[in-house]
Amino acid sequence: MLSDKARTFLQENHFAVLSTINKDGSSQLTTVLYALNNDETMVLNTEAHSQKARNLRRDPRIALCVEAGGRYVSVYSGIIEFIDNQEIIRQDIERLVRRFWTGDEEAREQYVAHLVAQQRVSLRFKCEKVIEFLG
Repeated sequence: MLSDKARTFLQENHFAVLSTINKDGSSQLTTVLYALNNDETMVLNTEAHSQKARNLRRDPRIALCVEAGGRYVSVYSGIIEFIDNQEIIRQDIERLVRRFWTGDEEAREQYVAHLVAQQRVSLRFKCEKVIEFLG
């Protein structure tokens, strides 16, 4: 369960670092865009054949850390939901890009179209265990 401080922090525009587990047991880290749903579900999107997607299909353990200026929230989950529905994937891409985009509108639309043309998957996971340092 997220505290009010953690929820507010995660709704700000910070990048996250996602950790998955490689086949050999080592960590695989990736900087990702994310969004937080009202039900405390984290939303991510990635190429369907990315290393993180392959890792999560094999071993669904996941950790995500959002840091800014020495403050952070780390989120852990035991269950990953893969979404292959193209309509939802497009909505997630649009939401994530809109949330983090700093360029002009035409360039943003072109970037969304570029991503949608790829074979992608959306990921969902509940914030089951949370560690925060928001001093």
